[in-house]
This record gives sequence, structure tokens and C-alpha cells, in this order.
Amino acid sequence: MTAGTNPPPDGRFGGSWTTEKLKILGKYLDAYTTALKNKSFKLMYIDAFAGTGEINLRQEDPDARAFIDGSARRAIKIEDKPFDRLIFVEKDYERHGNLIRLQRENPLRNIQTENSNANSFLRNLNVNWTEWRGVLLLDPFATEVEWATIEKVAQFNALDTWILFPVSAIARILPTSKRPDDVSRKWADKLTRIFGDDSWNELYHPDPQKSFLEDERYQRDTGTDGIRRIYKDKLKCLFGKRFMEKSKMFVNSRNAPLFEFIFCAGNPSGTDIAKRIARHIIDASE
Repeated sequence: MTAGTNPPPDGRFGGSWTTEKLKILGKYLDAYTTALKNKSFKLMYIDAFAGTGEINLRQEDPDARAFIDGSARRAIKIEDKPFDRLIFVEKDYERHGNLIRLQRENPLRNIQTENSNANSFLRNLNVNWTEWRGVLLLDPFATEVEWATIEKVAQFNALDTWILFPVSAIARILPTSKRPDDVSRKWADKLTRIFGDDSWNELYHPDPQKSFLEDERYQRDTGTDGIRRIYKDKLKCLFGKRFMEKSKMFVNSRNAPLFEFIFCAGNPSGTDIAKRIARHIIDASE
């Protein structure tokens, strides 16, 4: 999937890494609600790019279908201590219609669906965070999550946040042999919204192979290590001790990086246990 594109309306996207991501999330939701079930806080789950609620995985046989529960359905099925409120945000009108049907199928759950832009919804979310704690999943289809949204979420001090960072899509935006100023204005603006500033320019360095007779040329760091480093450094600066260094890399069938699954704890007082649970789940997945 290229940067800025939308998934097919039936939700057919992903592969084995999708299943792995959902297992990590599901285990965290189960452990999180169990850990807080005797606390006075009300618990909230927010799926900011909820899709249809289910995933149709690609199969080798084009006629084969493998539907699995998406993140929204998995959150609904938490039983030990169900979430007091579930919010599913989806910008696409047709996919949002699937979420409304999911809501009607589960009348005993307090489900709120929003046909809205996830960045706008989260930046305007008005909740009394002294009474609520929760988990937020930022699982965009491409590069939709803006840094201003991450900053707002960090200020809540209440939402344990899983971010699926699209390293491959961002790498495709960046030309490999140009000055940073030569990146098209459209993509430069997009990168600045993702990183919050022009820190992505650090990926470019003078090309040491150029002749002294040539105009100065710049070469981008190859691969995705630099992209991941810059973004995670910014998260660490923003969340402080709530940022977890350990993350999970998802790769394609050729072992090329696709996404990095990153965790940041919500409330400072619960940071240690939240990070311990998240780290254990990621470690067990490797």
C-alpha cells in the first residue's frame, strides 16, 4: 500500500504481521483490564482507525477467505473486566457503516462510533481524565497520524497508546539522492505533520562520493533505521519515562521493514506496570 492510499472497502489488507499485531494488542487489552479491574477508574478503549471491525487476510488462493476479528471486535470481547466505553473512529462512510452494525450486534456494550477524521476527533476529545483511564490504538492505513495528535494524547496522562508507525510508507516518500529542499512541497508538508517539525531532514547528508567539481549532492540514509530513530527519539522526549524503548518490528515476506509497533504508557503513576506488561508481551512474540 502506498503512502496516502486507502485500503479496499472490504478490509482486505495485511498478512501474517497483521495477525501478530492483533495478538499483541489483544493480550495487552486483556492484561490491562485485569490489572485495573479493582480500581475506581472507568476504562475506555479508543480505536482511532477502526476500519470495519474485521480483517480479510490475503490468501495464496485468491478464492480463499480468512476473516479474523479486527481490533474493535477484540476489544468488545474482553470479558474479565469489560471496557466501560468503547470508541471506534472511522473516516470512511462505508466502513463506518460496518461499525454501526457491530454496535447494534453488541447492545450490552457501551459503544460509540464516530464517522470522523481521527486527528480532529482526538484533538477535540473532552473527557474528565481524573475519572477515566484507557488504551488508544493508532493503527493508520498509511501516514495519517499527525504529531500534533500525539502531543495532545500525551497531555491526557491517561491513555496507554500503541502506535503502528509506517516506516515503509515514509521511506517511499523520501527520495534517496536529493537535497532535503528538493523533496516536493506536498510530501515535505506531510513529513512535517508526521514528525512535528523538519527533523526528518537529518536523514540527508552530503554525499561523500561526489567529485569536488560537482555541485553538492545529498544522500539519504538507506533503509529505515534513521526514520525509526528520529521518530522514537521524539516520542521519548515527549513522553519521558512513559515511552518504552522496546518495540516490535513487522516485516514483509522479504524481511523488509513495514511497520514498528511502539508503546507509550498513559498515566505516570502506572508507567512501570504498563511497560512491564507491554514488554513481556512483545518479548513473548519474538
